[in-house]
Amino acid sequence: MTRLIVNADDFGRSRGINRGVVECHEHGVVTSASLMTVWPASREAADAASSRPCLSVGFHIDLGEWLYRDHAWECTYLRVPLDDERAVRAEIQRQLRVFRQLVGGDPTHLDSHQHVHREEPVRTVLVELGRELGVPVRHESPVVQYRGDFFGQSRTGESLPAALSVEALVHVLDLLPDGTIELACHPGYADDLSTGYRRERALEVATLCDGRLPAELERRGIALVSFSGSVAEPARLRPKGGPPEMIDQLETPALRVGPAAR
Repeated sequence: MTRLIVNADDFGRSRGINRGVVECHEHGVVTSASLMTVWPASREAADAASSRPCLSVGFHIDLGEWLYRDHAWECTYLRVPLDDERAVRAEIQRQLRVFRQLVGGDPTHLDSHQHVHREEPVRTVLVELGRELGVPVRHESPVVQYRGDFFGQSRTGESLPAALSVEALVHVLDLLPDGTIELACHPGYADDLSTGYRRERALEVATLCDGRLPAELERRGIALVSFSGSVAEPARLRPKGGPPEMIDQLETPALRVGPAAR
């Protein structure tokens, strides 16, 4: 049996992204979100999650961002030097304290903006934190397999809108193995955000809220679940309906040597 966690990254990055994540949870298949804690919209995201108990909330560690421009990856911001373990550890602990203040508890899972934890020393710091908290770390969990197939750009930033269609998502579902799977997504509305992943976010919202998906999941015997302290618990699929009233980065970074795998 396949148990699918549909996890929305970048929750809290902007009001538009918050709007898209909430819409996809209430009217689509998103069961989980990863919260960024250092942006002005982080509080709004945490408040939205607190009134939606079926939405599990993880910690989206934010140490920097990269944008592919003029045939090269360039850093748009860096919070700490990624090769300085002491600085990395201190910044992650600082963001975790803010997470706990916002959410009122620990995260259900750990990951990082643009996968910076795929490289050392961030990887070791995050794996240690995951063990301490007893929660899965993306790419590092023996129980939850990560999939980044649902993404609307190439590794060099070219837009791939066809990759975000319902048909493309159904194809991803066909490729899922048995077990518990985390499928990442990035829904939102980016009108209020400077980002290299803009139009694609709204396309994700439309697809993730498409009314055909419940039947496609059922046909394949895929159960929607969410992260929890026990790794995954049953999630409730929201009823079909129109979009609610609105409450609006790039996934493949350069790091130091080139873009990481999604």
